[in-house]
Amino acid sequence: MATEESPKVLTAVLVPCFNESATIAGVVEDFRLVLPEATVYVFDNMSTDDTAQVARAAGAVVVPATRRGKASVVRKMFSEVEADGYLMVDDDGTYEVEVAAAMVDFSANSEAA
Repeated sequence: MATEESPKVLTAVLVPCFNESATIAGVVEDFRLVLPEATVYVFDNMSTDDTAQVARAAGAVVVPATRRGKASVVRKMFSEVEADGYLMVDDDGTYEVEVAAAMVDFSANSEAA
């Protein structure tokens, strides 16, 4: 947790995404609720549905990923997003959002640094 003496910790929620217009709004909204200071990035891998528009409307930063394949998208995510901590999640709501705050709680380890 940031204090006046320490810089604010920047957390990025990274979502590689392809054709998930039915679920992406819920994923983005859930992570924005649980991690309000994080930025949610949706890397749209050339979806043919409304995934990008739905994600943007839900509050995500949408980045086009024009090379097909999850591995290409993951490389792009980590090369383009600068953050202190990263949380990569699936686009279909696979993971329990409730545990996200504990996963990115950097204050627990700040004494060891």
